[in-house]
Amino acid sequence: MKLSVVIVNYNVEHFLEQCLYSVRRAMQGVEGEVFVVDNNSVDGSLKMLASKFPEVKVIANKDNVGFAKANNQAIRISTGEYVLLLNPDTVVEDDTFSKCIAFMDSHPDAGGLGVKMVDGKGQFLPESKRGLPTPMTAFYKIFGLSKLFPHSKRFSKYHLGYLPENEVNPVDILAGAFMLMRRETLDKCGLLDETFFMYGEDIDLSYRITLAGYKNYYFPETRIIHYKGESTKKTTVNYVLVFYKAMEIFAKKHFAKNRARTFSFFINFAIYFRAFLALMSQFLGKLYMPLIDTVLGYSGLAAISYFWGHYMIYNGIGSYPITPLFSIILPIYMLIWLTAAYFTGGYDKPYRISPSAGGVMIGSVLILMLYALLPTSLRFSRALILFGTIWMALQMTLSRTLGYLLKLSDFQYGRNAKKRFLVIGNQDETNRVEQLLKSTSIKPDFIGLVAPTNIYEVPEHYLGNLTQVPDIIGIYKITEIIFCSKDITHQEIIDKMVEWHASDLDYKIAPVDTLSIIGSNSINTRGDLYTVDIRTINTVPNRRKKRLFDFSVSFFGIVFWVFGAWFVKNPVKFLGDCFKVLFGGYSWVGYCATESTDGQRLPDIKKGIYSPASIVAADLDDEARGQLNVMYARDYTVLKDFNILFRMLLKR
Repeated sequence: MKLSVVIVNYNVEHFLEQCLYSVRRAMQGVEGEVFVVDNNSVDGSLKMLASKFPEVKVIANKDNVGFAKANNQAIRISTGEYVLLLNPDTVVEDDTFSKCIAFMDSHPDAGGLGVKMVDGKGQFLPESKRGLPTPMTAFYKIFGLSKLFPHSKRFSKYHLGYLPENEVNPVDILAGAFMLMRRETLDKCGLLDETFFMYGEDIDLSYRITLAGYKNYYFPETRIIHYKGESTKKTTVNYVLVFYKAMEIFAKKHFAKNRARTFSFFINFAIYFRAFLALMSQFLGKLYMPLIDTVLGYSGLAAISYFWGHYMIYNGIGSYPITPLFSIILPIYMLIWLTAAYFTGGYDKPYRISPSAGGVMIGSVLILMLYALLPTSLRFSRALILFGTIWMALQMTLSRTLGYLLKLSDFQYGRNAKKRFLVIGNQDETNRVEQLLKSTSIKPDFIGLVAPTNIYEVPEHYLGNLTQVPDIIGIYKITEIIFCSKDITHQEIIDKMVEWHASDLDYKIAPVDTLSIIGSNSINTRGDLYTVDIRTINTVPNRRKKRLFDFSVSFFGIVFWVFGAWFVKNPVKFLGDCFKVLFGGYSWVGYCATESTDGQRLPDIKKGIYSPASIVAADLDDEARGQLNVMYARDYTVLKDFNILFRMLLKR
C-alpha cells in the first residue's frame, strides 16, 4: 500500500466532512487507506462518518487523548509506504497526493514533506515553511522583529521568509496540518512524542527526521486550504500557555543545557507577555464598544447637565450640585441606558444601530419610572432625561456608522445588508445551495448563479461563467462566493480564491450531498458555517432573552408572591419553582422528555419546569415530543415561553 492518511478529529464535524470529500477525490488512482481518530467528539462526527464515509477506518477514543497519541494509534496499525498527518480543517487539491508521492519517490533523501497552504480567503500562510525555533529565532518572533523584517535571513528564520513561496526548498520544520513522511523514516526516528498534548509535536518530529539523516522539503507545487484556528483560538490565554509550554518541552529535550535555560527564560517571559496581550485582546474585543459608549455618553451628559443648569436653571450664577447629580444620578442613568442596550442586542456583534437606539428608548422609559420614585432632592430637570436620550441615541448611531464606514468587521449597517452571494456550480447543485441559504437565518440579500465553466452559453437564469466573475462581483456588489465542490475541482477553487482574494471577498465551499457550507474569514474565528441544523435557540440574543425572562418571572414571582397567590393554581409549587429557576439551574420552559436521542441534535439548554408538551391535553408518543422539541428550538421566541408558562400557571 502506498499511502496512509491519518486525521485526528475533535468536535469539528462539518470541517471533517468537507476534508474527507476532498481526500476521497485525491485518493483516486492512489493505493491507500484513510484513518480518522476521534477524540471523544460530541458533535455527531462518528454518526456522520458511519453514514457518509464507510471506507474510512475509525478509531473512536472514549476520551481526548491528545494530538500525538491519537496520531500514533493510527500510525501503528497503518500499512502505507508513506504516512500523511492531515488536519480535519483542511481541503486538499484533487492531485495533491499523487504529486506528493511522485516527489517523494524521486527524492530518496526526503524524510518528510509539507505543501503550500492558503487560508480560507486564498492568502498564503507563512507557516507553510518554518525554521527551527532556536532561542534567537524565538526571540525575533516573540518581539515582532520577524514581522518588521519578513524577508531578512537573520530575522525571518521562524517562517523562512527569505525563501520564495513558490519554490521547492529543504526546510527545518513541517506544519502539522499536512505532514507527509516516509515510513522507513518513522521507523528510524520514532513516532510523535506523546509528552506533547497539543502543539510542538510537529516541530519535535520534524527535527528528529533531520537528526536521522533525512531532509524535510517544502513542496509548493500543490496546495491545500487550511482553515486555521477552527479547533482552537490563537488569541486565548489557554493557547498561549499550551503552545509556549510545548516550546519549552522541545528546548529541554533537544538543546544543550545552557541553550535550554536561555530558551526557557525567553519562553517563560513570552508566556506572561503573550498571556497579558491575550487577556487585553479579549477584554478590549468584548468591552471596547461599551467603554466608548460610556466615555462619550457620560461626557455628553455631563456637558449637557452643566450648561443646562448653569444657563437655564441658575441664570449663569451657578449650576447643579456636583455630588448628587454628577456622582450618583448621571452614572445611574448611564447604567440603565447601557444595560437596556445590552439586553436589546446593542452589544451583539456585528454592532448595529437599531438595537442600540432601541435600548436607549427602553432605558429612557425605565429612567422616567425611576424619576417618579426619587425624593424631591434628587429630581433634577426632566429636560436632562430628554436631552440625555437624544445624546445617547445620537452618539451610539454616529459611533456605529463610523465603524461601518471604516469597514471594520465588527460593524454592520442593517440586519443582513452585506450578504450578497454568488454560487458557482451546475444547475442541480446551485439550486440545492440556494435553497440551503434560504433555509438558514441569514436571509440573503441577493443570490446570483454562475456556471463553473468558461463556455459562454449558460442557462437562462445564470449571470455568466467563470471568466465573467470579476465583472459580476463589481456589478452586483457580491460579498461572498460559494463553490459547489461537486462541479468544480478543489484545485480550481483554490486557483480562483488566490486570483480573486484582492477583491475583499469571503469564500465558502459547499461539499456534495451535505447540509453545510463552510468558510473561514479569520484566524481568530471558527469560520462562517451556514447550515440547516437547529441553531435558533442557541444564538446569543435568544439565550440572553431566555435568561432575562427566567430571572424576571422568578424575581417578581417571589417579590409579589402574596398577590400572585390569588391567581396561580398552585401557589406553593410556584414559589418553589421560582427559587429553582433563580438558583437551581432550571429554566421555566425546556425540552420535552424523550426516550430516544436519535435524530437531529438539539442545542443544550437548562432543564425546564414545563415543556411545550405541558399545554397539550393528550399524551404524546416519543416521536411527537421529539418533533415539539425541534420546533421549539428552531423557532424559539420569548413569547412562546410566556404563553406556555401563563397557560400552565393559570390552568384550571
